[in-house]
Amino acid sequence: MSDTPSRALVKSIMPKWVRGPQDFVGGIALMAIAIFALWASSDLQGMRGFSFGAGTAPRMFAVLLLGLGAAVALMGILAEGAHLATYAWRGPLFVSLSILSFAITIRPLGLVVSAFASFLISALGTPETRWKETIIVGVCLTIGCSLLFPYALGLPLQLFPRFLVQ
Repeated sequence: MSDTPSRALVKSIMPKWVRGPQDFVGGIALMAIAIFALWASSDLQGMRGFSFGAGTAPRMFAVLLLGLGAAVALMGILAEGAHLATYAWRGPLFVSLSILSFAITIRPLGLVVSAFASFLISALGTPETRWKETIIVGVCLTIGCSLLFPYALGLPLQLFPRFLVQ
């Protein structure tokens, strides 16, 4: 098998006026994120004169992202580009699950267990994971987090599970 894309005719669901489907869809996605950010920051205080409010920076970045997304989508219309590529869901799925598991387990299980477990869950995001090296790196990162957050930064984090501390 070759990793190079084939030159075979690709059936596209895009209209004929879209010459670069990947750029067009990417630009539309960026514009959707920008519109969501504008909506989400709509109730934040804005700029009054020369003083910035809490919603000034999010709105400025959202408008910038909206313009860049429109430019990318326009390039998808005007210039030849790549067809839509397949998307690998495994990596983002397991990284999201590891963040969720850390958020759920940090209080009852403590920093040591939840950080190590979330690192191992995120390692499931690729089939290329070598478990011996992953466990070594996970232990090193967990030790680093255990020293950094409670001691160096002074954050009041529980290190071990509640049932072991009591």
